Amino acid sequence: MEALAVRLSGMDSHVEGAIRVVAFYDTLMRRRVDLPALTRASAGLAECVAGFQLHGTGRVTRVSPDGRQASAPPAPASSTAPITLDEEEIGTVWLERPGPPNPLDEVLLDRLAIAAASAVERYGPARTTMADPALVELAISDESDEAARARALRLLGFTADLPVHVVAVRSQLPLDRIGSLLCPGRLVKAAALADVGVILATTVDRARIPAGVRAGIGHAEAPDRSWRQARTALRFTSARQPVVHHADLGALALLAHVPPDAARDNPDVAAVARLAGTPDDLETLEAYCATGSLRRAADLLHLHHSSVARRLEHIARSLGIELTDPAGLVRAALALTAWRLGASS
Repeated sequence: MEALAVRLSGMDSHVEGAIRVVAFYDTLMRRRVDLPALTRASAGLAECVAGFQLHGTGRVTRVSPDGRQASAPPAPASSTAPITLDEEEIGTVWLERPGPPNPLDEVLLDRLAIAAASAVERYGPARTTMADPALVELAISDESDEAARARALRLLGFTADLPVHVVAVRSQLPLDRIGSLLCPGRLVKAAALADVGVILATTVDRARIPAGVRAGIGHAEAPDRSWRQARTALRFTSARQPVVHHADLGALALLAHVPPDAARDNPDVAAVARLAGTPDDLETLEAYCATGSLRRAADLLHLHHSSVARRLEHIARSLGIELTDPAGLVRAALALTAWRLGASS
């Protein structure tokens, strides 16, 4: 590459400079330099502060041209570039150059990002969230034997002593983003299987699941069993309860095993199915079943309690269930849950 740069020295100075930048990073990559060393070299080459951040750890590293950690407060980045590994954005590199960017900054950051991805793949500490779907399926399938499952988990990065939660998700958000939020700084792998996203994680912080994501969480035990639990919990999710942990279902989980035909033929479930044609009535019934209180349901719906009372009278007549009676409320809640499970299946 350097010989080529010499031969092309008569060309435009910008082209020559770009070739020399490429040669600089090719040399660093051949020497298998790690990410901090790449950043130090880049800061020296650019003669300004260079920085990087990996999404998996969230840690920001900034280096001054003298090779030391930058002590001055961060300045706005003059140029940035994403670090991409296996088609997933895993971090960012940038320059903090006072004034306008240098004409070669774009080339420098592009080569730094490529070299950073290579260093991350070789040394860590971050790895891509997205995994081979075949490996994930092998790890969670009922049909896998223990040896095959253990090998799949090992290839995914999970050691035998690590607990593994399986999370089943439905969302418009990218799986890698959900996974990195769910288990920041820890090992997490994700893949799409059919119409369901699968996330394997050593820990799960349900409070970090983004809005708009439906998620069912399994226990941290055998991955195949955790996957069954996660799928079951996903069926119990709703707009009001988008995240469900199987451990919180208790005896309600038994409803998931009721044959769909038997549920549809039940008069209470059939009545709820008819009620579902009127979204306001269905929303009112859900709020009342969730709270067990007229006034709390009214607060949840942002309606006056008298309006909710009138709706519930109409709903009770439609269902043929006395909702003010504790036994009637249980009937309505079970019918609503069974209908929702049938709709999800």
